[in-house]
Amino acid sequence: MSSRLTLSLLPHNLAVCRLQADSKIPEWATISHSFISITRTSDELSIVCQDDIVPTDVQAERRWKIFKVEGPLDFSLTGVLFKILQPLADANVSIFALSTYDTDYIMVKEEKLEQAKQLLSNKYHVQVQKIPSSLGLRCRTGH
Repeated sequence: MSSRLTLSLLPHNLAVCRLQADSKIPEWATISHSFISITRTSDELSIVCQDDIVPTDVQAERRWKIFKVEGPLDFSLTGVLFKILQPLADANVSIFALSTYDTDYIMVKEEKLEQAKQLLSNKYHVQVQKIPSSLGLRCRTGH
C-alpha cells in the first residue's frame, strides 16, 4: 500500500482552537478561505482553521502544517493512518489527525515540518500542493 499513497503538503498555517461545548460556531471560523474542520462533543467545540483568522483571545494551538492523504480512500482499507504515523511516532513528532469521508489529514507543528517531510518522503510520495480557496470538511471516524 505504501507505494500507492501520495501525501500532499497543503500551503496553510492552521490553528486548533478550543471553545466551550455550548459555544455557537463563531463567524470567523466560517469565513475561512481554505481548510476548516468543526467538531462538537459534550466536552468542547473544536475548530481547525487558518491560523491568521483566529482571534488572539481564543484558546488555540497555532502554527500547524497539514498533509493530505490523496484519496478517496476506500473504507475497507485498514492501517492507513498507522503506517503513515509510525515513522513520525518513532521520531517523537507529535501529530493531530483528522479524517473525512474521502481521506485522512495529518497535522504537524511547523517547527517539525522539515523532519516530518523527510521521514514521510522515505516511504511515500510527498508533494507540495496548492488547493482551491475553499475547502470544507465533514468529520467521521475511520481509517
